[in-house]
Amino acid sequence: MTIRVLLISPAMGPALRAARFGEEPEQPEQPAQPEAPGPPDPGPGSAVDAAGVRQTEAVREDFLRGARTSAVYVSPSPRCRTTAGLLGLDARPLTDLAPWAMGRWQGRTLDEVAAEEPRSVSTWLTDPAAAPHGGESLLALYARVGRWLDALDPGTPRVIAVTEPDIVRAAAVHALGAPAGAFWRFDVRPLTATELTGRDGRWNLLGGRPLAGEEAGEEI
Repeated sequence: MTIRVLLISPAMGPALRAARFGEEPEQPEQPAQPEAPGPPDPGPGSAVDAAGVRQTEAVREDFLRGARTSAVYVSPSPRCRTTAGLLGLDARPLTDLAPWAMGRWQGRTLDEVAAEEPRSVSTWLTDPAAAPHGGESLLALYARVGRWLDALDPGTPRVIAVTEPDIVRAAAVHALGAPAGAFWRFDVRPLTATELTGRDGRWNLLGGRPLAGEEAGEEI
């Protein structure tokens, strides 16, 4: 049986706009809940900013009309859980989809870290087994996401996951069987869908389409 996995990147927010390293995962005890009617006030410290809220609400109706699924998951990060709620998804948080653990670099920009630790950054960008920040190496991230994909129950034909851009990129690398270094060659825009279809351990990829627009109303 073919399994279809739709990976949705989170809406725009301060950390994404500033290209900061990740977010700390929240404790995944409760499903992400839909937001109350009307546009929420994102507040100054929100993981999704006002523009991200507007963009997500603009696609919500078309997305829900086209989406049919039997399993819904979310990365346990504030921006992913907020995005899932704004899309009206009752999603189950999974630690397998947690943000890439960046150790002491968490919350900082690449430029900030490179100014203080240029050798560490060079090693990190060229050696997928390295974790100079004290967190998770690229190979460890790649393996974690690959295990999750390969362990999906073939009896669950449709899966949606609102997940971190780094998780989407790692999933794409795994699906294509590409070298780990190919991770750096994938760009994932906010609020886009990357679709994987798999059967018997083989995956195909359709990447980067918007949740609504020209494809509005198309079944996803």
